[in-house]
Amino acid sequence: MSYTIQEFDNIKTKMLKYIMYKKRTEKEIRQKFSSSVDEILLDDVIENLKELGYINDLRYVERAVNEFVAINTLSIREIEYKLYSKGISSNIIEQYINNNLETLEEYEQQCAQKIYYKKQVSMENDEIVNFLRKKGYSSETIRNLDTK
Repeated sequence: MSYTIQEFDNIKTKMLKYIMYKKRTEKEIRQKFSSSVDEILLDDVIENLKELGYINDLRYVERAVNEFVAINTLSIREIEYKLYSKGISSNIIEQYINNNLETLEEYEQQCAQKIYYKKQVSMENDEIVNFLRKKGYSSETIRNLDTK
């Protein structure tokens, strides 16, 4: 331990303020503080905040997906990309998706259907299908579209 308790508490307070302003992933916290905090101190404070429940990437994923679902029309693949970009490990993302696959597939189907209805005014069927493929919608979701 090459730091004082006061240094530990000071960094912990700064990290808590950063986390409380907006929920953050472990990677976001590391990026923010890595240039200004000793690596050992950084690791110890992050570990302490994890033990206290302030940093929890799985809970972050749950909240983030709920926000995505409420606001956007996204494919499961797009949700995965958004989570990867936040620095969430692939294991946590896969675990969440596997545990919630049925709900996410229903959501994806509803989103694809919404997009289809909006786009059918200005695009041909095959253009819409290609658009959905580019957005990461599964072949099964696209096959199950109500195209009437």
